[in-house]
This record gives sequence, structure tokens and C-alpha cells, in this order.
Amino acid sequence: MAGDPPPSSTQLRVNSRSNNVIHPVDIDPPSVQSSAATPVLFGEVKHFRKWVPWLIPCFVVANVVLFIVTMYVNDCPKNSISCIARFLGRFSFQPFKENPLLGPSSLALQKMGGLDVDRVVHRHQGWRLIACMWLHAGLFHLLANMLSLLVIGIRLEQEFGFVRIGLLYVISGFGGSLLSALFLQSNISVGASGALFGLLGSMLSELITNWTIYSNKLAAFSTLVIIIVINLAVGILPHVDNFAHIGGFISGFLLGFVFLIRPQFGWVSQRYASSGHSSVSAKPKFKMYQCILWIISLILLIAGLTVGLVLLLRGVDANDHCSWCHYLSCVPTSKWSCKTEAAYCMSNEIGNQLNLTCSSNGKYAVYYLQDPTTARIQGLCTQLCS
Repeated sequence: MAGDPPPSSTQLRVNSRSNNVIHPVDIDPPSVQSSAATPVLFGEVKHFRKWVPWLIPCFVVANVVLFIVTMYVNDCPKNSISCIARFLGRFSFQPFKENPLLGPSSLALQKMGGLDVDRVVHRHQGWRLIACMWLHAGLFHLLANMLSLLVIGIRLEQEFGFVRIGLLYVISGFGGSLLSALFLQSNISVGASGALFGLLGSMLSELITNWTIYSNKLAAFSTLVIIIVINLAVGILPHVDNFAHIGGFISGFLLGFVFLIRPQFGWVSQRYASSGHSSVSAKPKFKMYQCILWIISLILLIAGLTVGLVLLLRGVDANDHCSWCHYLSCVPTSKWSCKTEAAYCMSNEIGNQLNLTCSSNGKYAVYYLQDPTTARIQGLCTQLCS
């Protein structure tokens, strides 16, 4: 499953407040002098205007709706013996032992479009690379991710508009899914964490490419870097898909240089001033370093996504070419193990009696069920092997 979202502390101080950015629209027009010269006209500059955020709230609603649909499809009372909050009916949660995040079973997530590498490669279901970023493993997972999305995403949409932030969100999520699929091929992965890390990465590159318009540059830069490092460090815990975080962050970082570039002030003032006050030497819209970063980032992004997709569809396991990369997603300690194995059970039905034996740990259990479905047997097997 996709990694746990960044903690709430990672979203609050990321937002660059309006007083940290100098906007041309905030400059008071100069007073009319006694000469007959025409005063400079100042109006709202479209590159710096505030947008009304609506796309990010729509993304949040879509994630919540899909979680409700997933719980409906899961139908815990029908497919599991014990459920949490059974009074919710088919919306009740799987047992804590199977899913401690208060959510559905892995089988339900797979049905809804969770990232299953085998289905992507051998059944040509590439759409799962996008679908998985709209699903969540549990209620805790959903709430943390959506709170993070609201705090980070709304600020970015206000600054740069819904088109650029919408594309940035989706492409970053795709990049996170792609890297996850190349390294974690035995688990089902879901979550918006890759896209969220893409937004964090874009904030860092936006700060770099628009460096001259920020005050307190070093403070903003160091704070953002610390937040990102802490969130990536959390990803080394077990059951957290840090590869989705890393892939989303890299994609968003490169996209920030492409989508979030701002024109320099000299060009802005020249562009919106009257002809009588235009400067003698025309200034370019963007600085040289901005153009260089734009070109390099676009090339790296296209090349990286293309190569990654080709390798995935050819069935390449990236772990075979990088023996240490698995430590980027989980570091084993005496407190936990990073080994995750799919649940496989030997089953035997005698009338209403179902005998299950977990192949991985040897546990044995007997259940008395009336015509158990395949989904229910799989759910019982997952609980037995947990």
C-alpha cells in the first residue's frame, strides 16, 4: 500500500506567506508629478494574480467518494468473520490485525484499481498507475493525506492556477506509481502520497527558480528542505511505500521548474507600464538560469518517465540491478522486519467446515461457514497469515 502521508507538521510551515513574495500588484502607483509626463499605469498582472482554488477541493471530494465506494465493495460482514464497527453494515472495517488503518481488505483495493504490478505487466492494465493514487488503505490514511492536500494544494492553486497544479498533481502521482512498481512488485500499492510529495518537490523547485522574488530566502529554503527530509525519513518504516514518495518528489521537483516559473520583475514592469515610461533596453521575460533549468528539467522528466514505463512493461525488477535500493523504502531493525509476503493458504472444505493452513507461518484454523465465497476465503487467509 502507498506510504503513510506526511505528518501534519509537514504542511503548516511550507506555505510561503504573501509577505514573503513581492508582487507587482502590491506596489502603490507613484504620485503624478508636476511634469506633463503620463503616469505609469498599474493593474493586476496575470502571472501574479490570486486564483480561486476549486480543483484541489474537487480532488479531495473524489478521494473521499472513492473511499466510500471501496468500503461498499469490501463488504466486511460478508467476506470476514470479525469486523470493526459492524453497526456500519457493509461499510464496516476489516479487523485491526488485517488492516490497522481502519479500511478495506487488499482484495477490495485490488478490485478498485490498486497498483498490482502483475496485472499491469501481464494483463495490460496500465490504468492502475493512475487509478491507485485516488484510493486509500484506510480512514487514517485518507484523513492525513486529504488534510495535507488541502494545506499544500490550495496554496499552490491560489498562486499558479488549476491547470498547472492539476497537471503537476497527476503527473507526480504517475511518477510515484511508476517508481513504486519497479521496486515493489509483490504488494498492492494505493494512496495520494506520491502526488503530495510531488507538490512538496514543486515548492522547492519553485523557490529555486523564482529565487529573486523571495525575502528570507535561506530561512524558507532550509525550512522546506528539513520538512522534506523528515517526511522521506518516515518512509523507511515498514508498510510505507517510500518509492512512491521518492518518485513523486523527483517528478514534482522537475515539474516545478517547468510549470511554476515566474517572469522577472524588470519584464513585468516594462510589459505593464505605459509606452512613455518603457525602459530603453528591453528586458527578457525570463532570466537565463530559469530557461536553462526549464530545458534540463523537461528533458530529464520526459526521459525518466519514458524509460521507467518501458522497463516496467518489459517486466524488469529494478531490485535486480540495485542490491541496496530496498533500504530506501524500509530499514530492518530489531523492532520490525521489512519482509512482506503474500498470503497463501491451503484450504479444505468438508460440508460447512473450512480448514485453512497458512503456507508462510504454518498456522491452522477451522471455520464453519455456509458456502463461503472466494473473497471470504481469501480474507480469512490474510487474517490467518498476518
